[in-house]
Amino acid sequence: MAFPAVLKRRSFGQTQRQDAWWLQPGAVVAGLGLASVYATWAALQADHYVYGGYLSPLYSPEVFGLSHHAWFEGFPSWWPSFVPQSPALFILILPLGFRATCYYYRGAYYKAFWADPPACGVGEPRNAYRGENSFPLIVQNIHRYFLYAMMAWIFVFFPIDVYRAFEFETASGGHAFGIGVGSFVLLINWLLLGGYALGCHSLRHVVGGVRNVMAGRPFQSACYRCVSCLNRRHMAWAWCSLIWVTFSDIYVRLCSMGIWTDLRFV
Repeated sequence: MAFPAVLKRRSFGQTQRQDAWWLQPGAVVAGLGLASVYATWAALQADHYVYGGYLSPLYSPEVFGLSHHAWFEGFPSWWPSFVPQSPALFILILPLGFRATCYYYRGAYYKAFWADPPACGVGEPRNAYRGENSFPLIVQNIHRYFLYAMMAWIFVFFPIDVYRAFEFETASGGHAFGIGVGSFVLLINWLLLGGYALGCHSLRHVVGGVRNVMAGRPFQSACYRCVSCLNRRHMAWAWCSLIWVTFSDIYVRLCSMGIWTDLRFV
């Protein structure tokens, strides 16, 4: 009796695919890499993150700081001396944690950065698969808790920032309603981040009543379908929101530096 030959394991990058399979992981490396480098650089600057009523989303909310957006003026005495006094460093861990543990981004950077695998049908550089049951990937399982924290940004912090983005100082020193390009920049940022966060896989399970079967539960089923509409385009929401939040910081920063002029409509 003849037995089938044992399949030989592919070496790293070995494949029979004829298409340019490396384009997608390469684009992810470039996109996430550039966004990560810029966000790190911007967070360490602790300057040019406010322009009038505009507050960079990378610094929102400004809990400790020196601008008029800050909740508390200055930094507390317990702030470590070796850590730059940047308002962004105090709050970024939660929104970044939400994005880093996102189900879509896991698949994206597993392939792109860790080549696990780099693409379907392409050899990977390891012999064993550890999964998310051991450190460090087990940390991914706290994604739902980052989601709960992110709701504060979607329903509280960013709406306040958008409201202030439509407030402009008058000649008498008061404030009045106005519209500038930056107003729309921050409004679009909120909408894109809202579409991304509210389309989260974990949120879909939560609003469905943490149930696997929706039959006989019309309200929960309606909520589940509503979130599912956003979830179907979760990848698009993820990338658009990442690009726009980066652009939003750039816009506020360049206006604050006097390089760009914020066009006023009203």
